[in-house]
Amino acid sequence: MKTSGDRLKALLDECGLTPADFAAQRRVSSQHVNNWFKRGVPLARLDALADLFCVHRRWLRSGEGPKYTHPILRMAPPQPLPELSPTSLSPPQGSMLQLPYQVLHEGELVTVDNHHLTLPAEALRTLSVPEESAICVVMPHSNMAPWIPRDAALAVDLSQTEVFDGETYALRHNGHLRVHSLSHGHNRTLCLHSHNNGNYAVERYTPAQCLTQGLEILGWVFHWSHFRQRRPS
Repeated sequence: MKTSGDRLKALLDECGLTPADFAAQRRVSSQHVNNWFKRGVPLARLDALADLFCVHRRWLRSGEGPKYTHPILRMAPPQPLPELSPTSLSPPQGSMLQLPYQVLHEGELVTVDNHHLTLPAEALRTLSVPEESAICVVMPHSNMAPWIPRDAALAVDLSQTEVFDGETYALRHNGHLRVHSLSHGHNRTLCLHSHNNGNYAVERYTPAQCLTQGLEILGWVFHWSHFRQRRPS
């Protein structure tokens, strides 16, 4: 696949879309789509098409870098089952840690007394999460459902704020808690992705917008858990 047009054609094949169906969906003529195949995807269309197929803009344009923005969404060959570890559902071995439950109050993280999440100390050591940097928050919205349901308990590493494409982070935005998968966009934009992408569009913020809107990465989400809301009947 030498051109962005070749990569677009391959994406249509992966999704089972004909060029005619794709043209109708994008409200353009079939000739437009054929031109994109031959001449490459226009720069003005790259962001929209990258979002549509959940691929990186850079990959669609040049073929460089990772293809997918959401590794969890792509099919992978079955892997052998790992050996049981303290992070599994087997009985934990060794000491346990109590992660303090915190909420955003007037834009600042505040610890709630007598509330905590208990995790094996070995699990944090395996992930290189410093004990003093680990906290618990509650998933505030439904944008990551059903992967992470609303009100799930999240464990967050406050020491890890570097963005790795496709990883999930807790954010402070205008004084409110948000949780999204993140990626780097064009011209240093920060892209916020939701697992529930049918109801939540990708959001992009320039460095200047992040500054003026108080958009800040609090930490990396490395664990979550939740109870079902009701018994089946």
